[in-house]
Amino acid sequence: MAEDVPSAGERSGGAGAGTSTGIDPGTQPGTGIDPGTQAGAGTDPGTQAGAGTDPGTGGGTGTSTGNSDPGTQPGTGTDPGTGGSTGTSAGAGTGTGTRLSSPLVLTLVLLLAVLAQAPIRGALGTPVMQSWTTVFVAVTVQALPFLVLGVLLSAAIAVFVPPAFFARALPNRPALAVPVAGLAGAVLPGCECASVPVAGALVRRGVTPAAALAFLLSAPAINPIVLTATAVAFPNNPEMVVARFAASLLVACAMGWLWQRLGRADWLRPPAHGAHEGATKAETFWNSVRHDTMHAGGFLVIGAMAAATLKAVAPAEWLRTAAGNPFLAVLALAVLAVVLSICSEADAFVAASLTDFSPTAKLVFLVVGPMIDLKLFAMQAGTFGRGFALRFAPATFALAVTSALVTGAVLL
Repeated sequence: MAEDVPSAGERSGGAGAGTSTGIDPGTQPGTGIDPGTQAGAGTDPGTQAGAGTDPGTGGGTGTSTGNSDPGTQPGTGTDPGTGGSTGTSAGAGTGTGTRLSSPLVLTLVLLLAVLAQAPIRGALGTPVMQSWTTVFVAVTVQALPFLVLGVLLSAAIAVFVPPAFFARALPNRPALAVPVAGLAGAVLPGCECASVPVAGALVRRGVTPAAALAFLLSAPAINPIVLTATAVAFPNNPEMVVARFAASLLVACAMGWLWQRLGRADWLRPPAHGAHEGATKAETFWNSVRHDTMHAGGFLVIGAMAAATLKAVAPAEWLRTAAGNPFLAVLALAVLAVVLSICSEADAFVAASLTDFSPTAKLVFLVVGPMIDLKLFAMQAGTFGRGFALRFAPATFALAVTSALVTGAVLL
């Protein structure tokens, strides 16, 4: 029977400094290679984690970072339990793969843009791309200041206004809270880009969703700036201002009541902010501003890109053909309001320029636009969830068209 010879670098749970001269009676004798687990010369594929170390069982290039198997010979440079590595580890021990980061991606995109600037310049010089760029920049520039205003109001509501304020300001009964919230929209000097984050903050602060949604729809349509712009755009038709106010408030209240009656809590996913533990009110305010600006601003850009794309490819002859048919005129301006995504402060001047269309069709354009357009749909989906936007937007569109038609028939 062979006698075990102690290893020259024998130790307890550590690395031997040399090569093993003994034989582990419980494993395959040899040169420190376990033929059942050794995948290749110098590589322990199943347990080797670092550069030349086997963290769980020892081995590698002569060092062991784990405990030795007390029932076997703690070899020096070999893995006595699983078969040692007689060379260097195949893995580097740390991930050497390149991970893409935002600065790296931005750098690559800019580099590609510089290398391909000639074809890019040629593509942007085409009439279609010039039209696309004009609409995209116009929509974004018009909406961005009011988006920032809405974000500031949203952060102020979330940080500085106590939840008990809304319980005192709004009636306890949702049926009464809806028209009160709708009328409160008249005091916000902004467009739909401002009303979305504010409505999200109201929901987070405990306001009933029906009232918050009524505010969301009424604020961009009946605030003083919008009504003043409408009066300036239609100097000889003051009834247009009254019709716009009445039709828009009717839609806002009707959608609020409809949500109160048929809406479900799982359809609405209000945004949630972190608790900001340990932060002062000022720090929490600016953190909320940065979060909402990046969040809502991204969807604003998506909506502006969609509006620019549809505007650039839609033939102008379609509008002239539709103006001759009363039914098609209403439908065309309703769809146009969604596609153009013009801020409510400027849409009255666009409506006034559509001289071929009837006053009722123009009223449809003015009522639908501030309540549902491409950028507003994208922002609603980002703020309240895609499921909410897919249900809320079609219902709002149908009620806005119907309300405008009824109001136009009475007042215009």
